[in-house]
Amino acid sequence: MGEDSCFLETTGVEANAALRVGRASEASRMNVGVAHSEVNPNTRVMNSRGIWLAYIILVGLLHVVLLSIPFFSIPVVWTLTNVIHNLAMYVFLHTVKGTPFETPDQGKARLLTHWEQMDYGLQFTSSRKFLNISPIVLYLLASFYTKYDAAHFLINTASLLSVLLPKLPQFHGVRLFGINKY
Repeated sequence: MGEDSCFLETTGVEANAALRVGRASEASRMNVGVAHSEVNPNTRVMNSRGIWLAYIILVGLLHVVLLSIPFFSIPVVWTLTNVIHNLAMYVFLHTVKGTPFETPDQGKARLLTHWEQMDYGLQFTSSRKFLNISPIVLYLLASFYTKYDAAHFLINTASLLSVLLPKLPQFHGVRLFGINKY
């Protein structure tokens, strides 16, 4: 009986070890607890699959919603689409700082806008080019459909400049007159 109990104890230990190894190999095959590998996901959000298409669809949807308002003329709708788009892009890309989630970068992203965080600060990447070209295309469309009316043209040009100037590499990290410094 003493010999059998020793056999049972070692068999139990070996069985437990084998069970643990089996679970470990099973866990290595499953994606349990897998998180993203980015320190700051804000850096790669514009490179995500389908984000450019979603962006274009949202701008188109904004335009269609404005077109459905009965007392707006076509030139007014194009100017409003351009101005609302540029205002939203200015606020989201150049005004709001930090990240919407906690990052392990020890607060480095806390003082940077989304534009400054994108692509780890590299200039002229494909997502930055897309975000530079899209307001220009919208500006050209708005100018064409407003028939280059002077009032619309001035509003659209001022709106375009308000989103293109902060995107220039010379303004990376620059806070004019200390605005949005903290």
